[in-house]
Amino acid sequence: MLVAIGLDETDESAYRALVALGAADVPDLSRRLTLAERDTERALRRLERQGLAAQSSGRPGRWVAAPPGVALGALLTQRRHELEKAELTAALLAQEYRASATEPAVHDLVEVVTGAAAVSQRFLQLQLGATEEVCALVTGRPMVVSGMENDAEEQAAGRGVRYRVVVERSVLDLPHGLTELTAALSRDEQVRVVDEVPTKLVIADRALALVPLTSRSAEPAALVVHASGLLELLSGLFESVWHGALPLRLGPRGVTEEGPDGPDGTDLEILSLLLAGLTDASVAKQLDLGLRTVQRRVKRLMELARVTTRLQLGWHAYERGWVSREG
Repeated sequence: MLVAIGLDETDESAYRALVALGAADVPDLSRRLTLAERDTERALRRLERQGLAAQSSGRPGRWVAAPPGVALGALLTQRRHELEKAELTAALLAQEYRASATEPAVHDLVEVVTGAAAVSQRFLQLQLGATEEVCALVTGRPMVVSGMENDAEEQAAGRGVRYRVVVERSVLDLPHGLTELTAALSRDEQVRVVDEVPTKLVIADRALALVPLTSRSAEPAALVVHASGLLELLSGLFESVWHGALPLRLGPRGVTEEGPDGPDGTDLEILSLLLAGLTDASVAKQLDLGLRTVQRRVKRLMELARVTTRLQLGWHAYERGWVSREG
């Protein structure tokens, strides 16, 4: 818990034990921590350098814990100042980078990244560095990183970064596909579905894009595309796929019900999955419903819409605003 202010697990355990005891000698503390006395003394020396512990002046060999409110407060303040300096340095470097990149050389507009670790790192950097929006095309064939599951995505969404994602329909059939999509929708991400996307693609703030390369070699590779006509082309490709895709809603979150006689949240879940191309049996399995329940609800929706075919139901759903292509 205190690693953020520079304490490792051993140091933190030693400080916590010392706080609980008030004061202790090395042998007692060593037994409490189940550490060798030499390692315990080293931990105490490190705590002493950080102002968290001191040797008793009245009883040689005894160690006393510094008051947490004062000692930890000082360390926290110091770390805040260090973070502020780091943020200022990052801002200055970003300003310098923008100034030097006003007219970048042609060969600097596209980077080739090779190796699974390097590709994964750039993928995470794109999301962690985004401030406004991340757009992605996701296939059902993940290679280096999953398009829907990584901590960076959750962190970026938590900062208010908008996500627009188009997934291939085959993603819905992956072992954890629906689980990951549900998690994305719970973060208010917008997710749409198409039969097939033209390529894997991630675009951050319309300033940087990552396009995985397919090759015969076993080593993964990707292109990192900076602001240029090529990036505009990739952005246009994403928008084209986005506007032709069907919105996916797996729950009633953010959905306005039509009224007492209109579709409820479960009806809208079923309708969304049916429009995404799933069969009745697949919908029943994904939503943990009985097949007859799904069929009964679809029949009810057709009665509400006063239509006789499922194709007509789809058109009616768009007309009545049950589902929408806008956003």
